[in-house]
Amino acid sequence: MATDRFTDQMQAYGRWRSDLNSAIEKYQHWLNANNMSNPESELRIFELLEALKSDRLTIAFVAEFARGKTELINAIFFSEYDRRLLPSDAGRTTMCPTELFYDSAADQSYIRLLPIETRLEETSIQEHKKEPINWTTIELDTNSSEKMAEAFREVVRTKRVPAPVAARLGLVDPDVHAETDMVEIPKWRHGLISFPHPLLKEGLTILDTPGLNAIGNEPELTLNMLPSAQAVVFVLAADTGVTKSDMQMWNQYVKPLGGDARHGRIIVLNKVDTLWDELKDDDEIGVSVANQCKSAAKMLGIEASNVFPVSAQKGLLAKIRTDEELLQRSNIIALESLLARDILPRKQHLVRDSIVGEIGGMAQQSRDLIASRVADVNKQLTELKSLSGKNEDVITHLMKKTREEQSTYHKSVESFQANRKAFNEKHDELLKTLSLSRLDKLMSKTRKEMTGSKFTMTLKGAMKEFFDITQETMSTASKQTDQLNMMLQTIYRQFNKEHDLSDIKPRLLSMSKYKRELDRLYHEAEAYRNSTKLTVTEQAFVVKKFFISMVSHARNILFQAHEDVESWGKRAMAPLVTQIKEHKNQMEKRLESLRKINESRDTLQNRIQELEKTAETLNAQLDDINTLMETLNRPLESFIEQNTAQVA
Repeated sequence: MATDRFTDQMQAYGRWRSDLNSAIEKYQHWLNANNMSNPESELRIFELLEALKSDRLTIAFVAEFARGKTELINAIFFSEYDRRLLPSDAGRTTMCPTELFYDSAADQSYIRLLPIETRLEETSIQEHKKEPINWTTIELDTNSSEKMAEAFREVVRTKRVPAPVAARLGLVDPDVHAETDMVEIPKWRHGLISFPHPLLKEGLTILDTPGLNAIGNEPELTLNMLPSAQAVVFVLAADTGVTKSDMQMWNQYVKPLGGDARHGRIIVLNKVDTLWDELKDDDEIGVSVANQCKSAAKMLGIEASNVFPVSAQKGLLAKIRTDEELLQRSNIIALESLLARDILPRKQHLVRDSIVGEIGGMAQQSRDLIASRVADVNKQLTELKSLSGKNEDVITHLMKKTREEQSTYHKSVESFQANRKAFNEKHDELLKTLSLSRLDKLMSKTRKEMTGSKFTMTLKGAMKEFFDITQETMSTASKQTDQLNMMLQTIYRQFNKEHDLSDIKPRLLSMSKYKRELDRLYHEAEAYRNSTKLTVTEQAFVVKKFFISMVSHARNILFQAHEDVESWGKRAMAPLVTQIKEHKNQMEKRLESLRKINESRDTLQNRIQELEKTAETLNAQLDDINTLMETLNRPLESFIEQNTAQVA
C-alpha cells in the first residue's frame, strides 16, 4: 500500500509533531488568558517547543566497505532525483562519517567538511560543530541534481601522506608501514550536508558511516552518534557473506545497541541480485536468498527473519524507470515499510514520553488547581446558601470554625516547610556528588599520571581508575536519587491526606539513562584499554584520544545529569507550593466574605451571585483544560490508519 511507504509515514509523523506543537501553544495561551502563567512555566514551555522544533529522527547506516550502503540510502530516500545523488560508484565509497539533514537556521544549502588534520587537536567533533569557521564550506545548488551529485563527491576525497603523518593522525599502525611509505587517507574527518529535501525538512537525519577501520578511528561515532540514533541499519552483502570485518563491526558497534529499547536495529542483506541466476526459476532463487539470510543470521546469532534481503541497485533503478515489477523484486518497498512500522512509532513514543509527559504534567497541575478552586467555590456556595435566615451566632460560629481550620493549616504548612528543608539538604548532597569540580580534579590527576607514565601498565591503570571512580560516583548518585524520590513521595502523600486534596503526584527523577550511558562508555574504554592497538600507538596520541573521546564524553554525561538534577530540584515541590498558596488565599477570602456578611445581610445575596458567576467561569476553564489534556494524551494511532482515513 502506498500509505505504508516510509516517505508517507515520515510526513504523517511531521503532522503529528505539528499538532503537538499547536496543542502546547494553545496551553500557553490558556495560561495567559486565565492569569495562571509565570516566568517558570513560560521558560519550560519555551524549552519544550524548542526541543520539539529541534527533534530529529536519526537513522544510521553501518557497513564495511563495498556493501552497497550508500546505494541503499540513495534507493530509499533520494530516488526522485532520477540519479545517484550520493557517490556510490565502484571505487567511490564513504570515507568519512557524513550527516544529511536540514538546517532551518541556515540561509542556504551547504556541505561542511572538517579537515582530517583536526584529529591532532584536543577538540571533539561536537565542539567543532559550534564553530562553522573550522569547516570547509561548499554551497549546494539544489536546482540541479547533477551539480549536487558532483558537489557530494568531495566527501569521498582522499589524499596521500607519509606513513608517519598518518600514524600521528591515528589512521595507520606505525609498525606496519615503513618510514618511506605513502598512505592514502581520507581528506576529511566529518561531513555535514544540509539541503531542503522533504524528508529532511520533516526532521529526518541520515548518518552515513565509513568502514570498520575508519569507524574505529573516530570514537565519537561509537560513543555518541550511533547510540543517539533511533535506528541502525547494518548492511551486509550477499556476494561476500558475513566476513571477519563484518563480524568485528557487528560485535563492537551494532550488537551492543540491541539491549536498549530506544534503538531499532535492522539487518539488511544487500546485493541479492547477484543471486538472480537466469538459469534458475523464481522458487530456486528464493531458496538461495533464504539460505543466504539463514547463514548470515547464524553468524550474527539472530533469527533468520531479522535479516532483510534487498537489492539497493535494482531498487534505485526501478524507481528511476518506474518499473513496478523490478521494484517489487528488489524488496526496497518492503524495507521502507519496515522502517515505517518499526522505527517511526518507536520515535513517536520517545517524543511522547519526554515532551508530552512534561507538558502533560504541567497541564495536570493546572487542571488540579482549577478543580480545587471549583470545589472551594462550591463549598462556599453551600455554606452561604445555608445561612439564609440564620442568626448572627451561626455566622460567628462558622467564622470561628474557618479560623480553626486556618490555624491547623498553618501548622501543617510549618511541617511541610521542615520537610522541604530536609529535601533540599538531600538534594544539595546529590548535586555535590555530581559536582564537575570534583570530576575536573580527577581528570587533571588522570592526565598527569598518563602523560608521566613510562610503562603501558601504568597508563592502562590510570585509565581504569578514572572510570572506576566515575562509575562509583554515578552509583552513589543513583542511590541518593532513589532516597530523594521516596522522600518526595512521602511528603506528597502526607500533604494530600491531611488536606483531602486530589491525588497530586510528584515528578520523580531517574539516573538510569545516565548510568546506562556511563556503563556503555566504561565498556568502550575497557575495550580500548585492552586493545593491542593501544600498545603500538604513540603515547601522546593515546592520551589525546582517551580524553577527547571518552573522558570528555564522561564529563558531558555528568554535566547533563547535574543539570537535570538541579532543574528537577527547583520544580519538585512546585505543585504543593502552588496548592498551599491557593488554599491560603481561598481561606482568607472565605473569612473576609463571612465578616462582610456578618456586618450586613445585604452582602449575602450579592456574594452568592458573585460565587455563582465565578463557578461558571471556573467550570468553563475546567472544560477547556480537559479538552486540551485529551488532545495531549490522545492514544497513539498507527500512521497507516491515519493516512488510510485521509485517503478515504
